[in-house]
Amino acid sequence: MNSPTTVEQMEDALSEVPVLDVHTHLCGAKLGAQGLHDVLLYHMIVSELYAAGCPSGARLTQFPNWPSRKEAHERILEALPYLRFIQNTSGWWGVRTILGDLYGWRESITAESWRRLDDLIRERSGDPSWARSILRRVNIQRSCAEYCRRGEGEGDDVLQYSLEWGMFMRSQWGEFDTAVYDLERTWGRPPQQPVTIGAGLRPAPDRVIKTLDDVHAAIQHYTDSIPYDRVISTATGISTDIDYTLPSDTDMADALSRRAHAGPKDRDIYAAYIGEAFLAALEKRGDRILFQFSLGAEPLPFETASRLSQKTLGQLATIISRHPGLRFQCFVSSRHANQTLCTMCRELPNFSLAGFWWHNFFPDTIRQLMTERLDMVPLNKQVGFFSDAYTVEWAYAKAIIVRKQMARVLAEKVAQGQYSSNDALTIAREILFQTPQTLVGMTPATESWKTNC
Repeated sequence: MNSPTTVEQMEDALSEVPVLDVHTHLCGAKLGAQGLHDVLLYHMIVSELYAAGCPSGARLTQFPNWPSRKEAHERILEALPYLRFIQNTSGWWGVRTILGDLYGWRESITAESWRRLDDLIRERSGDPSWARSILRRVNIQRSCAEYCRRGEGEGDDVLQYSLEWGMFMRSQWGEFDTAVYDLERTWGRPPQQPVTIGAGLRPAPDRVIKTLDDVHAAIQHYTDSIPYDRVISTATGISTDIDYTLPSDTDMADALSRRAHAGPKDRDIYAAYIGEAFLAALEKRGDRILFQFSLGAEPLPFETASRLSQKTLGQLATIISRHPGLRFQCFVSSRHANQTLCTMCRELPNFSLAGFWWHNFFPDTIRQLMTERLDMVPLNKQVGFFSDAYTVEWAYAKAIIVRKQMARVLAEKVAQGQYSSNDALTIAREILFQTPQTLVGMTPATESWKTNC
């Protein structure tokens, strides 16, 4: 029998390191997959299927509703002919990992077999201990989820929460007044779910923003409505298409008067003005919340593409330096921007980086970003993992994929003499478990959860 390689030894050692997952979309009442669709049609896989020729590129019905069995089955049947074209992708590696490790399924998914697999997953979905056992198996002690998905607190033993609600500096496909609409739809309401990227749906808000006074009243309502005792972070987006200047009150008032015929310049004024006013208001409570934001994923009709300009990075640095009392943490979706962001982390004490998001969640990219951050950024300014998962099965698969990449990166650094083996494991524990506590505010699982899941 061959002896385990250094990488395999490192991977085994990393499996003992606890993980805190700082960003997910898990739902406390339904932590696990409700059927095959939740594994096979995770939105990252839908994009791959759409690229391969599958007719549907949109996500299935989204929270607060759930796909009916009819919708789920129709979409699975539609996808089946295209599965063979995506078996080369790392996304499919995630599907295979979930089905093989968790459900013991190692045969092909075909027109004859998929219903058996769907029934197997649905049978497990009603058991809350099953979902928790998956988290325990991959050593994810706690995850951070959208506050609107908390429900009655059914998942509070394994979840903490982030406020994903208003997206004042995010673009939407074909819109120019997104910032104003997203602010006015929150005005006078308690926290709810955000507008989905590419949704194209804009229900009429309860109140309409017409004046500067309306803007500031809505921002005041928003910041006052944040449940600071129940959330540890925001979850929002910053678009590279927006010019982040400092519009004057007159600029904003004039832009509001043109809202019915708004164009790109008006979009920039809306987002820059509202974004700056919001950050200034949030900074007053900067000791109570972390401003987490995504960067570098720009809307297309269904999902997004990775796109980020150097101008945006320069303006981002200015924004962060303008608000030293507010902590900023970036989920970047642009591979080429990582080195720039690392240099910003070195010079901006209130800025940090986390994990590997969306268009960066591919093994080679993960290794590059991880290596750059380990070489450039202090351990207490970087978080090593978040899953962006909608079910614990995908949190499991992504944790496995990241752990394998981390093992390769750390083993190489040990081999070249940069770290000792003990150093490597200490570093891994810092970015996977300690820094999420000190930087994000996450808390480890209780001893009873760890032993009774």
